[in-house]
Amino acid sequence: MHTNTLPLTGSCTLVGAGPGDPELLTLKALKAIQRATVLLVDDLVNEAIVAHAAPTARIVHVGKRGGCTSTPQSFIEKLMITAVQEGEHVVRLKGGDPFIFGRGGEEVEHLQEAGIRVDVVNGITSGLAAVTSLGVPLTHREHAQGVIFLTGHAKPGGSGPDWAAIAATAHAARLTLVIYMGVSGALQIEQGLLCGLPGHTPVALVQHASLPTQRHALTTLDQLHATLVREELGSPCVIVVGDVLQGVLQLQQTGPRLAWGT
Repeated sequence: MHTNTLPLTGSCTLVGAGPGDPELLTLKALKAIQRATVLLVDDLVNEAIVAHAAPTARIVHVGKRGGCTSTPQSFIEKLMITAVQEGEHVVRLKGGDPFIFGRGGEEVEHLQEAGIRVDVVNGITSGLAAVTSLGVPLTHREHAQGVIFLTGHAKPGGSGPDWAAIAATAHAARLTLVIYMGVSGALQIEQGLLCGLPGHTPVALVQHASLPTQRHALTTLDQLHATLVREELGSPCVIVVGDVLQGVLQLQQTGPRLAWGT
């Protein structure tokens, strides 16, 4: 007796979980999470977001944080490929947006090489949420004509960004700089940016953007590293540099101190 066996048809979706606040999750992301049979969850994803998964879904935590022991990227990609080939509906749940310093591009490439189609659901990136929590825009007709998103964490063996060149460009073009993963290299970032930007350039340091545990400090570029140390701010922390912060910095200097909280 011959029985036809249909091939298993799994799927894979990279989902941006946003900066942390569960209410900032998109409807499309929520639906993908609810449909998933397997979720591979990054370390910084809020458990309140993971709670939207079906009770029968398998949750796999694949923590990845700078300076800590992390699940190897190759292992994560192997898990994703294997699960899809077994017919699972896989959601790779990533903090912020999958395509902004989330290694989503690498994952898409490896999955496509394995013959797997990948869908991507964008999430609100922490760099945007950080300044929004202060009531400040990333762009402004009077202060900034654009924005640059940067990583302060160099690839192993790499030299990292040329901060002096970036500062010169930001000064000439009136750009806001949003720096992710910059805490460990804050002193080098400060020294490099001072090569092209004035020391009085406003800076915001925002830790745990959008969460009840958010802490932030407002300072100037020449006090960036000293402020991080003094206020004991650590990762995950977004560093925002630019004149769009002038108003909120002036308010702190002339009115009530706004160093902590949302």
